[in-house]
Parts: sequence; C-alpha cells; structure tokens
Amino acid sequence: MRSTAGLAQQAPARRLTERPLVTENPYALWPYHLHRAIRSAVRDDQHSDDRWTPADWHQAATRALAALGEQWTTATTLGPSRLLLVACLRQGLRLAREHRLTDLGWLTAAAHAYVDDSVWEPLALPTDTSADPAPDTPADALAELLTAIARRQHEHRQRTADRLTAVLDSGLLPAELAEVGLYYRAKAYKDFSQNQAARTGMQRVADSGGRYAPRALRGLANLARLAGDFPTALAAVPTLGWKGRHHRVLGDIRWSQADTAAAVAAFEAGRAEAEQHGAAGERAMMQVRLALAVSFADPARADDELALAHQLLDGLDQRSNTLLAQVVALIKDAGTSGVTDRAHHLQRDVEAAGLPFLHRFVELALAFHHAVRGEDQDLAATIDRLRRLTATGDFAYFTDISHFMAALPLPEPSAIRWTTSEDDVRSAWHRLVQARQEHLHTGH
Repeated sequence: MRSTAGLAQQAPARRLTERPLVTENPYALWPYHLHRAIRSAVRDDQHSDDRWTPADWHQAATRALAALGEQWTTATTLGPSRLLLVACLRQGLRLAREHRLTDLGWLTAAAHAYVDDSVWEPLALPTDTSADPAPDTPADALAELLTAIARRQHEHRQRTADRLTAVLDSGLLPAELAEVGLYYRAKAYKDFSQNQAARTGMQRVADSGGRYAPRALRGLANLARLAGDFPTALAAVPTLGWKGRHHRVLGDIRWSQADTAAAVAAFEAGRAEAEQHGAAGERAMMQVRLALAVSFADPARADDELALAHQLLDGLDQRSNTLLAQVVALIKDAGTSGVTDRAHHLQRDVEAAGLPFLHRFVELALAFHHAVRGEDQDLAATIDRLRRLTATGDFAYFTDISHFMAALPLPEPSAIRWTTSEDDVRSAWHRLVQARQEHLHTGH
C-alpha cells in the first residue's frame, strides 16, 4: 500500500503531465498558444546552459515583430482585414513594449489604419499599475495613445484630454503620431466645451499639412457651426473632400436649419461614400445623422432609419453615436406619452458618459416635444435650461430653434448667422411642429 507521502509527491507530477502544453482556441485568428506556465519557465530561466541572453530575446522579438508586420502588410494588398489588423497590433505592441523596441516600424501605419475606421475595438494591452504610469518608450507612448483614443468612448472627455496630454508631453511619439494625439485631444476639448483650446489644437494640426489636416479643417468648420457661424462652416465644405468628411459637415449644417431634404441627401451621400471606402465607423455615424434629420419630419421613416443605425452600430464602440441614436428615438416619438421620463433617464447616461454636448440635444428633443403638445410652461423651462447650457455661445442656435418651433419671438436680437434668412429658418422649424401635430391628429 502506497504511503500518503508518496501519493503527495506524485500529485504535482501528475498535474504537470495532464496540463496541456499547447492550448487551442479554434475561433481565434492564431488558434494555438503555448501554456503560460511553460512560457514563464522559459522566459525566467536563469540556470540552464542554453538559456537565452537578453540580447537573444531582443533579437527574437525584433524578428517576431517584423514577421507580424509582414503578415499584416501582405494581407492588406489583398484587401483590408480588421480582424488581422487588431490582432497584429495587439501582438506587436506587446512585443515592442515588453522588449523595449525603439523602432515602431509598421506599427505606425497600423495605428493609422486602426484609427481611420472609427471602430475602437479594445486592444487589451497590459495596464501599468505603478505609481508613475507615464510612458518611457515609443511603444509605451503609442499603446497609451491608442488606448486613450479608444477608451474615450467609456471615459469622461476630460480624462481623455489628460491622458493624451501626458503622452504628448512625453515627447516619445514621432511627429506623425503626435499629430494624432493633438487632433483627438482637440476633439475631446470640443466635446466638453473647451472650444478655444479645441480651435487652437485643430488649427495647429491643420497648419501642419499632415495626414490629419483634413480632419482638423473639418473640426474648425464644425466649431464655426457650433458658434452659430453657418456661412463660414458652409464655405469650408468644398475644401474638405472625403478625408474631411464633407457630406457629414454639410448634413449637420442643413438639418440645423430644418432643411430636411438637403440634410438627408448629404447624409445618404456620406453613407454611400463610407461604404465605398469600407469605413464601417463612418457609415454608422452617417446613418445615425440620417435618422436624426428624418426624425423631425417623418417619424415612420425614422423608425426604419433608426433600426438600420442600431444594426450598423452593433459591434462598434461608438458611445456618443449610440447615445445620439437614443436622442433620435425621443424626437421620433415627440408628442407621445413617456418622452419626458425617457429624456431624464438619458440625461443621466449622458452625464455618466462625460459627453456634455449631448445634453443640448436631449433638451432640443424636449423642446420639440413640448412645442408639439402645446405645453408652454414646460417649453419655457426647457428653453431656460438650453440658455444656461449654451451660455458660452456653443449650440446657442438650439435656443433660437426652440423659439422658432413654437413661433415664439426671440427675447433679443440673435447673433446666429444662418445660410438663409432668420425668417425662413423660423418658418421651416415651425412647419415641422405643425406637421407632427397633424400626424398625431390623423394617426398617419
């Protein structure tokens, strides 16, 4: 009979022999993985005669990084593969960070490709939990750059701006990647209404003439629109092209002036252009905006457009557009019961997301709802909230629109510069309210 001590000695050996040395995930891009315990034993080996030196590991990591880059660049000649791109980025950044490789090589081009699609899959990079998490290698800086941009869908934009500032201040990014950080920091500033900082950042990127200059020009056009200078924003559209998302800028100008037909045409053209370029993220953004433009004028069609928007957003990590789609649902249902309660719940979600610009959209939806129902006191309260939310001048035209919806006079002359006369814009918004009232009265 074997002793208890003997059985105890055999247990570790049995666990070792039963442990799978190679694990398999048949659904993964690279399905086979050496067990972590084996990897650790090899990496931490300090005693065997044939152990690798730090130089050996560095050379192996350099070769592996080059092989990953070759696999990605070869595949892109046959057509873009988002799955391969993200897998190569995850592996490549991990190699470069762990082995402190200084030449980013193909990772720079891959980072641009990752950002261009606006899809924002998590890169699942190791998190530095030290007291000083500042990057100290170019690979660290690139990993933090991409993570901060992707995580802005789940973090307050102030946090995004702070993270990007730390990366930029490290001085570790090459100029073309620093441009990415400058652009997305300016976007973050815009989202929490630091518009002067946003303009400064956008102008700096635009003046550089680099890869992100067209996006920065779009950002400047959007900042002009937010300030109520629609002619300046409109004048920029012909200069933007696809890279500057000219159709998106034009559509935002047109729906803001209740020119639904022109807005829908612009967003449909933008969606088609995004499809031609294989830009899934941009296609979803265009569809949400198309649903927004339609929602004021045609609630029946808005149902279909909103359903497609949710379908296109599925699998994309676009927090602001997902919340904007919920605003669209409020506008589509304006005049019916339950809209006010839904709006209050949505405001809490917007606050949690750190996207204060969306508060104005929710209030605009409520203004439309109260105007349709003839709820004068509720409309007055909504206009008061909008006035406070737009006190800096951004989205001040939402306050004017709220007056126009109910055919109310403006309390004082407006500074908004429309692309047509103020009377035309006023009449167009009031007609949308009247059309909704007729729709609810007749039931179709």
